[in-house]
Amino acid sequence: MKTPIYLDYQATTPTDPRVVEAMLPFFSQRFGNPHSRQHAIGRQADDAVEEARAAIARLIAADPREIVFTSGATESNNLAIRGAARFAAGAAGARRHIVTCATEHKCVLESCRALERDGFSVTRLPVNENGLIDVGRLAAALGEETRLVSIMAVNNEIGVIQPLAEIGALCRARGVLFHTDAAQALGRMPLDVNAMGIDLMSLSGHKVYGPKGIGALYVRRRPRVRLEPLFAGGGQERGLRSGTLPAPLCAGLGEACRILEAEGAAEATRLARLRDRLLDAILDALPDTHVNGDMRHRVAGNLNLAFPGIDAEALMASVPDLALSTGSACTSASVEPSYVLAALGVGSDLAFGSLRVGLGRFTTDDDIDYAAGRLVAAVRRLRAGTVRHPPFHDADDLKSRHNAEHL
Repeated sequence: MKTPIYLDYQATTPTDPRVVEAMLPFFSQRFGNPHSRQHAIGRQADDAVEEARAAIARLIAADPREIVFTSGATESNNLAIRGAARFAAGAAGARRHIVTCATEHKCVLESCRALERDGFSVTRLPVNENGLIDVGRLAAALGEETRLVSIMAVNNEIGVIQPLAEIGALCRARGVLFHTDAAQALGRMPLDVNAMGIDLMSLSGHKVYGPKGIGALYVRRRPRVRLEPLFAGGGQERGLRSGTLPAPLCAGLGEACRILEAEGAAEATRLARLRDRLLDAILDALPDTHVNGDMRHRVAGNLNLAFPGIDAEALMASVPDLALSTGSACTSASVEPSYVLAALGVGSDLAFGSLRVGLGRFTTDDDIDYAAGRLVAAVRRLRAGTVRHPPFHDADDLKSRHNAEHL
């Protein structure tokens, strides 16, 4: 068995060898600036960029002209949220209210916090115990001043899928822009920006077996969504994202999307089978294991498992041959419990004993069987000799701390 076995596909994915192969020519033979269409070398790069743009658009049922390349989902989220809000702020009758969710990615929460400092008001919706929002509560939060709703498609820690079509229909009926961070959703579930009523969608290359450092933002053209750019420059990408496009990275993201278009459905079916195999093996041996988040509305490759009485950091240290995490890679240095689990009302014992398991394209049956055996053995050893010291005493304490710091 080759170890460590990688089980952290929500943090990042390995670049598919086919993607690497598609990128390589644009580092050497086809090295042109894609904005230099006056000569053949520039046109080669530009053609690759436009082919990639079309591949991304097909995967979400969009028009290629609606795809804006960025450096990743964090930039896309910032451009969507701050850009939409700040453009509206300069218009007559500006609406200065944003609605988001307590379990969003940090870059969404921090973008909203920045807008509050600029005089916007922000409503942060709670989630139910299963991690899903209440659409009725969302409807009640919308008002005449609401400009934008930003709700993540798939949560990066617990893998739950929010009801995008319901949210989109509600926003469209109220004349409110709907943005979704779909970094964890692209290729893992069907996405259709028109059927789902989505106006802005953030995407990331390294979550879909593409390269790091590239992403995209879908920006609806009809009815047209207007954004204020984050920074000034030469006016590339419809004036929304200036700067020379990295043709190799764009080509890589395009190839990753073409692979997902051809293989994504079959891949999801395989991953659902592997996920269930892992969960069944762990529950058979450790029946008190708890699954955080809804199991029905969940992408195939995600499990977030809580082991009562176990410190997750100690558990990970006990299985160095497994690459796992306790949650978002963006907050992995924090000694606090996951703010996502806190928002679900998960008590301290479960929150501090929770691991995120991410399965992906290169996960095998042997990997699953090996990981299940290693985790079960490690939990049993720790329970035989480890005393825990949780800094929170119950679910109410944990949720109150979360509300004070994040809402």
